[in-house]
Amino acid sequence: MRRIETLYPCSRSGWLKNPENKTHAILLVLSFMLAAISPSATAQPAPGGLASGTDATEIVWKMVAQNATRAQQLHYFTSLRHYHVDFNGWGRFISADMHVEVSYHAGSGKTFRIVDESGSRLLLNHVLRKLLETEQIDSRQQTAGLTPFNYNFTFDGETNEGGRPLYVFSVEPKRKNKLLYRGKVWIDARDYAVARVDAEPAENPSFWIRGTEIHHTYAKSGDFWLPQSNRSESKVRLGGTAVLTIDYGSYQFDEPRELTPAATNEVASHSTLLGVQ
Repeated sequence: MRRIETLYPCSRSGWLKNPENKTHAILLVLSFMLAAISPSATAQPAPGGLASGTDATEIVWKMVAQNATRAQQLHYFTSLRHYHVDFNGWGRFISADMHVEVSYHAGSGKTFRIVDESGSRLLLNHVLRKLLETEQIDSRQQTAGLTPFNYNFTFDGETNEGGRPLYVFSVEPKRKNKLLYRGKVWIDARDYAVARVDAEPAENPSFWIRGTEIHHTYAKSGDFWLPQSNRSESKVRLGGTAVLTIDYGSYQFDEPRELTPAATNEVASHSTLLGVQ
């Protein structure tokens, strides 16, 4: 609390009357609200055992093994994502949209090509582009996976959704990391793949954030389980809400043929390539 008063010696409500300070505060909120979810677990014994007789630890390690197998088999994909972010608070409503072509190459990670964008430049430049950079870096470093090295798992039960049996686990991160989370994960009992995540960031990253809820779903595309949708909602301590939604689109697994120079120039004229050094 003392640190906040030192930075902003006037009252918080008075400080927020200044439009420039409002913009700065909005940036702080939105920069911290975006937590990337990557399927990442030490398994703990099931409290009452599984109905099927399968050990909870075995489930988690089967998930890890199957994820590794699928990762080895996944050489390439592209998809067209739609990002949308709203901020409503402090007397302002701003929003932004971005369509992004995502390409994944095994061994080199993801690259992002911005196809089109509209809305608040504040959100586009300081939130959505930052989110793409964070995911691009993590796709190369793989530091936040749902593995026994990052999380503790506790078995909660079994359920059935859409005709598919699922195992439900609570997860707790084993260390502080801005990309880790705590909450529940649903693991498909047939493919041992993560089907859904309901969580919150492991650490509240900012005074301005009162709480963030993350809802992330995966779907089977061909032989692979890949992200389908994400909705992250953050409540602002002094009033207001920031909401991010991502529609991951459909996936294509065939590597494209080399573009002709004319086609390359046409693509470049309609899009922006996001580069991270």
